[in-house]
Amino acid sequence: MTAEQDVAVTPLTAESIERELTEFLAETIKADVASDQDLFASGLVSSMFAMQLVVHLESAYDIAIIGPALKLDNFRTVQAMADLTLRLRAKADG
Repeated sequence: MTAEQDVAVTPLTAESIERELTEFLAETIKADVASDQDLFASGLVSSMFAMQLVVHLESAYDIAIIGPALKLDNFRTVQAMADLTLRLRAKADG
């Protein structure tokens, strides 16, 4: 099941986004991460990989990450990315 299909069947919650992102990261960086783990401080991802995360979030959750939302802190943890996604979805829906 793709992230897009998963979003269509699963209510969009912080938990569902965190679960999907954790799976995406496990497949992409070949490491298990905790939802509160600092991905950059741990050396698991680089600032270049942050752009991959932006593209993934935008395509999986139909959001646009631009301007102030592009700050590194929004991508530091799985929790931060889930929070960002929910904020941007609420803004788009609202």
